[in-house]
Amino acid sequence: MSILSTVLIVLVALEFFYILYLETFATTSEATSRVFNMTKEELKSKALNTLFKNQGIYNGLIGVGLLYSVFLSSNPIEISRLLLIYIILVALYGSITSDKKIILTQGGLAILALISTFF
Repeated sequence: MSILSTVLIVLVALEFFYILYLETFATTSEATSRVFNMTKEELKSKALNTLFKNQGIYNGLIGVGLLYSVFLSSNPIEISRLLLIYIILVALYGSITSDKKIILTQGGLAILALISTFF
């Protein structure tokens, strides 16, 4: 795997660790409010708070999977591509059902990382 691919994949992992932080640990913060375009009052809802924390764990595990694929896997390209495609498809779904910007904000770096794995 090229150095560029490794750097981009690690950046995608860091992005997902940041999402983990926002959704799981800083659920009602100003940053979370700004990133998800929700009021702090909405974020304090018990049901939404629980959903965010659960979703945050998933995002963190995607980050762990990406780091595993780059640094520990015997087949880093295959696992990296699988996870990057998953991220892109989820971002595409989010852009269709929620906010069109999600394909770029959540999927943009993953798209670049995926493309870089073919060179």
